[in-house]
Amino acid sequence: MIETAQAFGVDIGGSGIKAAPVDLTKGDFAEPRLKILTPEVSTPQAVAAIVKQQLDHFEVPESAPVGIAFPAPIKPGKKLDFMANLDQSWIGVDVTEVFSEACGRPVVVVNDADAAGLAEVQYGAAKGQDGLVIATTLGTGIGTALIYNGQLIPNTELGHIILSAKHPDAEKYASSAIREQEEMSYKKWAKRLTKYYGLMEKYFNPDLFTVGGGVSRVSEKFLPYVDIKTPIVPATLRNQAGIVGAAYYASTKQQ
Repeated sequence: MIETAQAFGVDIGGSGIKAAPVDLTKGDFAEPRLKILTPEVSTPQAVAAIVKQQLDHFEVPESAPVGIAFPAPIKPGKKLDFMANLDQSWIGVDVTEVFSEACGRPVVVVNDADAAGLAEVQYGAAKGQDGLVIATTLGTGIGTALIYNGQLIPNTELGHIILSAKHPDAEKYASSAIREQEEMSYKKWAKRLTKYYGLMEKYFNPDLFTVGGGVSRVSEKFLPYVDIKTPIVPATLRNQAGIVGAAYYASTKQQ
């Protein structure tokens, strides 16, 4: 692994597994990332074997913290009870244990939305922000991460809050995928986002919202029309956030 890297990050998704050494002083990749397609049958053994392959490719030393961003709620020492984007054989598995055994070293696993949120707080759009930051990702669903004064409050699923009796699951009303399916204009979508972020504002009184996901590249088309009092800004790390956040989180957990 290149000398400018202090940690290694992996971002596991339903379609691809991406990994790179991370320069924690800059919050950036120290070398270009390696992406390997997620196996069609994405069992724990198959996915863990790819992570091991990525570690070997970059020759990651035993001393380097390894963080893995994973698409499910992660509770250390407890087995997974829900899986949406990978094979259902993950249910009942201790995710950290599976990866640690396959990689032959201790690894740290964190929810993927939490990893992205941490990256934005440490290096991106929320850097230097005190108080409560709610980092959101608008994509197939709505991912969320709560960070208070730099400390992660893990495994929130605020994309599923109840907006009204008519809309019992926020992400089925206001996600980016729904905008595309219903062929909504960005301004019309912003009205739905106003309902979502407005209710989050009412519940949590955050100091800042960040908005990630691919759609953040065109944030000027919708964010100015989201009518809330709390500052709301586009995320800046975009598709690097999961890897960078996982690497950073692992570095904070190393003894």
